[in-house]
Parts: sequence; C-alpha cells; structure tokens
Amino acid sequence: MQAYQHSPCSIRSLHLVQDGSITLRARNPTLTAHLHALPPSAWTALTVARAGGKTRKVKVHENPAATLSAYPGTVRQLAIAGLGHDEPTILITNDIDTPIKNIIEAYARRMNIEQRLAEAIRSFGLDALAGAVPLNVDHDVVLTVLAHTVCNALRRRLPGYATATPDTLQRRFLSTGGQILNRGNEITVRLDRRTYSPVLRQANLPDTEVPWWDGRTLHYEFT
Repeated sequence: MQAYQHSPCSIRSLHLVQDGSITLRARNPTLTAHLHALPPSAWTALTVARAGGKTRKVKVHENPAATLSAYPGTVRQLAIAGLGHDEPTILITNDIDTPIKNIIEAYARRMNIEQRLAEAIRSFGLDALAGAVPLNVDHDVVLTVLAHTVCNALRRRLPGYATATPDTLQRRFLSTGGQILNRGNEITVRLDRRTYSPVLRQANLPDTEVPWWDGRTLHYEFT
C-alpha cells in the first residue's frame, strides 16, 4: 500500500512534498456553500474501515482539479460527509491514482495515531518528561506506552467505554479505592462501591494467572 506522507499544514508548501501526500483543507464559507449546493447525485456513497474492525458509511464528492489561492497548480480534493462532523471534512492530495476509499482510510489511520498521541500527552504528560537524562526520558516513554496500552485493554472490556480516553478511565475507574487480599494462591482486589461500579460488574475482567507472581491468580471483587 502507498505510504502517505503527512504534508505540512500550509497549502503553500504542498508542491514541495513527494507524491502521495494528504492534508486537510480548512473549510471557508464559500467552499461550504458550494458543497451544500451540490445535488445528491454529486455525492458517492462509500463504506470505509474504522479502527477495531468496524466500518462507517460516508458520502464523498471528488474534485480532481481543485484550485487553491496560494498554489499555482491543481490538487485532488475530496469532501467527505459522515465522519462525525457537522460539515464535510475536506482532504487535498497530489495522489491522483489511488482509489478514494484507500485515501480516506489512510488518513483515518493517521488521525487515529495522532489522537492516541494527544491522549498520551493529556493523560500521561508525554510532552513533559522527567528530565534531560536519556535514561530518564526512555524510562518515562516506556512507562507511558505501557500505561496507554493497559488503558486501551481496559476500555475494550468496559461496556460503553470502547473509545474512552485514559483520563476518563482514571477518574471513573482507576482511582477507585479498595483492599488487596492475599489468599495464598489467589490475590483478590476488592474495589469500593462507586457510581460507576455497575459498569465494572458488567465488564469482562476474568481471573488471570500472573506468571511473575509464581502462578498466583488475580481476582476482582466489588463491595
């Protein structure tokens, strides 16, 4: 598959990047009014892949030779409706050959990565590491990635929280107090009752054998 390059935000430098670049185009009143005036026949229905094996139905209008005020040539412009915004999302690219569906899915994957990075910055302070010592920075990055991975695994098990951010999980679930009970071959975590305890009770939190605990089992209970 084509490895797309994330072009600079400014359309002035679009001609400086390699073929296969994609970037967002800012909506303006004139462009928005033009898209609203298009007949239904000008839009093509597509089903595109989403994260987690899901799909989304969208409508796309393609302009293969759109002009930009600060760019001497033309670009391929895709207006995509149905991505969860009130107005269509506008993508511009200098890739004229790749199918529309592939371009949208490539950009969606990139946006998913950027969202995960934003979560790591907001929830774990990835942009404010411990110090300039490389060992400390590497240690912080490893812990951040591990914490983010654990949160991602947890939210997949919580009904209705598949897209929750780590800070939301922290406030509603991870900050819950309780007791840790050593019962020989079983370590029981007994969580205190909170507003969101019913969600935890419905969650898929199976007993887990932990190898570095000499095979002891981790078990959850709710008061």
